Amino acid sequence: MPELPEVEITRRGIEPFVLGRHISSVVVRDARLRWPIPDSLARTLTSLKVEAVRRRAKYLIFELGKGCLIIHLGMSGSLRVLNLGEKALPHDHVDIVFGNALLRYRDPRRFGCVIWQAGKAQQHPLLRHLGVEPLESGFSGHYLHQATRDRKVAIKQLLMNQSIVVGVGNIYASESLFRAGIRPQTRSGRLSRERCIALADAVVDTLQDSLRAGGSSLRDYVQSNGELGCFQLQTMVYGRAGAPCHRCSTPIREIRQAQRSTFYCPNCQK
Repeated sequence: MPELPEVEITRRGIEPFVLGRHISSVVVRDARLRWPIPDSLARTLTSLKVEAVRRRAKYLIFELGKGCLIIHLGMSGSLRVLNLGEKALPHDHVDIVFGNALLRYRDPRRFGCVIWQAGKAQQHPLLRHLGVEPLESGFSGHYLHQATRDRKVAIKQLLMNQSIVVGVGNIYASESLFRAGIRPQTRSGRLSRERCIALADAVVDTLQDSLRAGGSSLRDYVQSNGELGCFQLQTMVYGRAGAPCHRCSTPIREIRQAQRSTFYCPNCQK
């Protein structure tokens, strides 16, 4: 699933092409996404001006004056900038046209969404209860320490709880815990303030490294220009079960947590 770095990279790639431009038309080829696209969407969006392109958690938000278009890439989605007339392929479900260019939403598994929200984006139920952004000032070791008190849940699951901190999915949770030297099974409430500070720093560093690498291209994710990300080539533990740890040569282990694969080094992470 595209996580915070992938969505932010998509936002940065899209913004120069659409900011300040008016939507010429909208083509919906398949409305059967996670929530069906209403027949009225094309009529609602046509002629509106893109006033801002923002990201909240894993959601892209196009501010359009009287409302917002909210897009989530789901498990396998991508949003690309293309020339008008570019042939649509299977799984290319929606085109948002801007004169001689367009944004094309592709989603083989159709777990994403394209939603119109009248008024402010943060009023939508999907965004209303989201936690802090890990790359903004509200996220810190102190915040993480407070959020973990009296919590029995494993720390990896807490990191992926979107009501506490947003955008840290499976890849980046595993990698951040390795950098901080913390086992993913550790009960959240047992972490000291010092270890929470180390973990918060590791989360920020991991996300920033991924941004610099263009994100992680697993399954169908590509950047808005069609290029692949390469952070997956730099991972220390994720996807490396049985391979030697880059630090100590101990074989990386894989376990299941909340129906997700978790990777860690049993020697480097305590």
